[in-house]
Amino acid sequence: MSGCNPSSHNVAEAVTAARRSTRAITIGDLKIGGDAPISVQTMTKTDTRDTVATLRQIRRLEACGADLVRLAIPNMAAADALRVYCARCRIPLVADIHFDHKLAMAALAAGVHGLRINPGNIGSDIKVRELARAARDRGTPIRIGVNSGSLEKHILARHGAPTAAALVESALHHVRLLEAANFDAIKISVKASDTIRTIKAYRLLSRQTDYPLHLGVTEAGTRLSGAVQSSVALGILLAEGIGDTIRVSLTAAPWHEVKVGLDILRSLGLRAPAPRVISCPTCARTSVNVQAMAQRIETVVNRRYGGRHAQSMQTAPLIAVMGCMVNGPGEAREADIAIAGGAGKVALYIRGQYCKTLPETDAVAAVLDALSDFADNNTQ
Repeated sequence: MSGCNPSSHNVAEAVTAARRSTRAITIGDLKIGGDAPISVQTMTKTDTRDTVATLRQIRRLEACGADLVRLAIPNMAAADALRVYCARCRIPLVADIHFDHKLAMAALAAGVHGLRINPGNIGSDIKVRELARAARDRGTPIRIGVNSGSLEKHILARHGAPTAAALVESALHHVRLLEAANFDAIKISVKASDTIRTIKAYRLLSRQTDYPLHLGVTEAGTRLSGAVQSSVALGILLAEGIGDTIRVSLTAAPWHEVKVGLDILRSLGLRAPAPRVISCPTCARTSVNVQAMAQRIETVVNRRYGGRHAQSMQTAPLIAVMGCMVNGPGEAREADIAIAGGAGKVALYIRGQYCKTLPETDAVAAVLDALSDFADNNTQ
């Protein structure tokens, strides 16, 4: 790497607080909390009963870097389908269940690796204890998921609104329900639909418990606005040392959630080094398709280096995709691999040195070949 490009880990040392100490739990083969890396979670958006479409989506999510995938289980047919996913998927799976503890029991029987419930709507205390006992016997953790739209009526009445304090009160009440059933393999989330309340809620909760925390802004929004809301909230909390898993909730395809989540972690140096793609915003001087080239390169980068089972690198290269010859050569000198476009052609630079000029149609392949050579010499 050029001296002009300090590693993300060096940057992280200067801007992030020490990681909050939490208990460790294990979901499948994924460790969460303790000294484990912060994991990226997402959720399938297919009909869980449709095993073909859902398997295809789970595998794509794993390929693009997800560490954990959650599936909604609204009925018994969906719970039964979990047997297929648990048998045929390598990535840990979490069943998201509300209102019917029988669905949670069926998910456990199907072999799911984790549960996400709200004990307040899963049934009576007897049913909560029954579920906790079954989960404990199988070694299956439970996430208590509290959202601003699902608070208990008495808590909402006492606080007058779904405030940060109300979210935390609800979560800790649910923790006590599970602890009373002698269950402590717990993860907690307290998600609001706006940035400020989310930050306040997690700050408050982190001072009152050492269970691992799952961060997220619920109903964050569409692909762009939701990414902004989530990046601000999660970035602030992670920089303060709060958070053990994250999900970026977007009204968009779930692989976009994974991409944003990984980028948040890498921007703070909280994810293992991986190639970083930068690109110019383009202007009237641009005569090559910068957006298409950058996106194709990013897709391959995420597939090869995104997930915890992917190839890891000791030093992560900086890849620059520039659209013209005004700033392109200068930026290329600071990158490990770079292309600078002009009149349907691109100039290729390796470690700041000009290599050759080639057609735009060959640019992506040339960058990926250079990346493979870099990786061969920097693989852990």
